[in-house]
Amino acid sequence: MASILGNSSAAVLTSRPFYSSTSKPSLPSLSQVSGQSYWRKYNGGIGIQGKKGRAQLQVVNVATDIDTVEQAKRVVDKDSQRPVYPFAAIVGQDEMKLCLLLNVIDPKIGGVMIMGDRGTGKSTTVRSLVDLLPEIQVVAGDPYNSDPQDPEAMGMEVRESITKGKELTVVLTKINMVDLPLGATEDRVCGTIDIEKALTEGVKAFEPGLLAKANRGILYVDEVNLLDDHLVDVLLDSAASGWNTVEREGISISHPARFILIGSGNPEEGELRPQLLDRFGMHAQVGTVRDAELRVKIVEERARFDRNPKEFRSSYMAEQEKLQQQIGAARACLGSVQIDHDLKVKISKVCAELNVDGLRGDIVTNRAAKALASLKGKDKVSAEDIATVIPNCLRHRLRKDPLESIDSGLLVIEKFYEVFS
Repeated sequence: MASILGNSSAAVLTSRPFYSSTSKPSLPSLSQVSGQSYWRKYNGGIGIQGKKGRAQLQVVNVATDIDTVEQAKRVVDKDSQRPVYPFAAIVGQDEMKLCLLLNVIDPKIGGVMIMGDRGTGKSTTVRSLVDLLPEIQVVAGDPYNSDPQDPEAMGMEVRESITKGKELTVVLTKINMVDLPLGATEDRVCGTIDIEKALTEGVKAFEPGLLAKANRGILYVDEVNLLDDHLVDVLLDSAASGWNTVEREGISISHPARFILIGSGNPEEGELRPQLLDRFGMHAQVGTVRDAELRVKIVEERARFDRNPKEFRSSYMAEQEKLQQQIGAARACLGSVQIDHDLKVKISKVCAELNVDGLRGDIVTNRAAKALASLKGKDKVSAEDIATVIPNCLRHRLRKDPLESIDSGLLVIEKFYEVFS
C-alpha cells in the first residue's frame, strides 16, 4: 500500500487569477475571441463591463478556444495561483487516499463517502486530488463537457450537430472538480433560465448549473450530512439516471450529469440518508492519528506549507509526477484487467450472506478490485486485491443493527475470509 501511495505525480495547479473589473490584462492578441472579451473568456465565462456607470453581467460558455486559454495561462503571474496541498504530502490516511485514487482510475466505481473526526484532513486530501486529475476529450464550447465519442455523455446541441453532419472541435481538458456549497440554491445546482437573454432578446435560454459543470468530472460536497433535503433529492435523481432534467418557466431541458460524487462529513454532526449513502461507490473511515511522532510530522509539514507553499509544492513535484504517470498507466490498462469467474462468485456470495440489498455492492467490488490490480500494474485480480477493497465497498451497505457493537468493516472482513478460505 505504501509503495502505491508513495510514488506520486502531478501537474502544477493553475488556479483562476483574480483581476478587478477595471484592470483587464493588456493582451492585444487575446482582446477579442469570437466576439467575447478575454476577461469573459478566461474567468469562468463571466464578464463584467462598466458602461456609463451601469454594470452588466454576461454569462457565456467557457472553453470555446483552448489555444486562447493556454496563452492566457502562460501570462498569469504564477505567484497569484492559489496553492493546493500536494496529495503526496498527505501523511497516513491510506484508506481514504486509495479510495480516491481508485475512483480517478475508474470513475464508474461511483465516488467515495469519507466519514471521520474533524480535523483529520478530509477536505484537504480531496482538494489535493486536483493536481492528479488526468485529461479527457471534450467538445469545445460545450457547457456540459460532452464526450465526442459517447452519445450517452453528449448534450442535445452536440447530438444535433452530429446528426446534421457538422464537424466538432475536440480539445483536451483536465477532469473538473466542482465544489457544491451547503448553502447553494436549487437553481444554482440544476440550472435556471437566463434572465438577461429573456429581458434583452425576448428568448427563453437555459443557464447551466453546477451539475452541468460537473458532468464527466467530480462533484465534491463537504459536510454532506448537513446538506438540505431538497438538494439531496436533486443529487439522488441525477446520480440515479446520469441526467439532469430542468423544468422552468415552460422550458424542459435535459443534459448529461454523470459525475464522481465525493462527500465528506463528521458522523457526530448527523447521519446521512441511506438513499444517498447507497449512491456512493465506496466508503472510507478516517480516524485521528494517535502516534505522537506521526502527529509531529504532520504539524511540521503543514507549517512548512504555510510558510512557503511554492517551495513546499516544489519539494513534492517529483513524487506527484510519478503518481500522475502511475494513474495514467492504470487508466490505460484498466480494460485489459481480468477477474476469474470463481472470484466473482465468491464476491457475490459474500454480499448475499451479508444481506446486502441490491447488486451495487457486487458491481462496485468487481470494479474497485480491477482498478487496484491495474494500479499495481497487474493484468489479473487476486484475492488480496479483493480483500483490500471489499470493506470499503460493502461497509455502508449493511443493515444497521442497534445492538451490534462490532464495526461493519470488520464484519465484512470476517465474512470475506470465511467465504474465500
